[in-house]
Amino acid sequence: MRKLGCHPERSRGISLVPPVLYASSVTRTFQSAIVVGASSGIGEAIARRLARPGVKVALLGRRKEELDRVAAAVRDSGADALVVQHDVTDFATVPALFDRLLAELGGVDLLVYAAGVMPAIAESEYDFAKDRQMMEVNVLGAIAWCDPVGAYFEAQRAGTILGISSIAGERGRRGNPAYTTSKAALTAHLEALRNRLSRYGVSVVTAKPGFVDTAMTRGMQGLLWLISADEAARQSLALAEHGQSRQGFVPGRWALVALVVRSIPSFLFRRLNI
Repeated sequence: MRKLGCHPERSRGISLVPPVLYASSVTRTFQSAIVVGASSGIGEAIARRLARPGVKVALLGRRKEELDRVAAAVRDSGADALVVQHDVTDFATVPALFDRLLAELGGVDLLVYAAGVMPAIAESEYDFAKDRQMMEVNVLGAIAWCDPVGAYFEAQRAGTILGISSIAGERGRRGNPAYTTSKAALTAHLEALRNRLSRYGVSVVTAKPGFVDTAMTRGMQGLLWLISADEAARQSLALAEHGQSRQGFVPGRWALVALVVRSIPSFLFRRLNI
């Protein structure tokens, strides 16, 4: 198996295989996946849903004990689980780690980026350390992984990238400016990758959940259309399994809310407490 960086024709900017016009619309079944942010929440639930006999899943996250717990559940379903303790802000380690996972998994056909943080921000709080953490984990970590994986999938003329963004990225909101910025940036980056990679048969999928019952939202009151992490995972994977580059809200009814939110003039939106 070729490793990333072992394609001399690509290093000269020459592609020996012509691009295809569209990614396949056939429903996909994933056999070898990397889940970044697999220790809890939507990432954990996606890893559990991927698990079945014959499937290999690499579980990445900072908390080793939690990853071991998820790995046990994955193995109980008959899949192989590889646990890798990884901080997504260690950007420089990603290319070598990806090469290692390619070798250990025997190839990869799905990358899931589900890592994310949203620290509490008070109304008049301006904390660069928190803002930087959100940008590094929610955006830069995703870019660090999507770059080598995207290059590999382009060379393979196949593969799927599933990024977990949020409806929060549809508009700049007063409650947590850096979080909404990070999710807007992630959505835009995935769209750019979609436009770049779809011609090579690669699917780039953006799932944009509304409120999900995870540690990130625990304790918040009055959350509209709150769903479980497992339901968010089911719907997000369904988008990826469809076999086309696309984006979608989770659940789909958030699309109407997003349409309304985007249509509110700025001079009115700034007066709203959202």
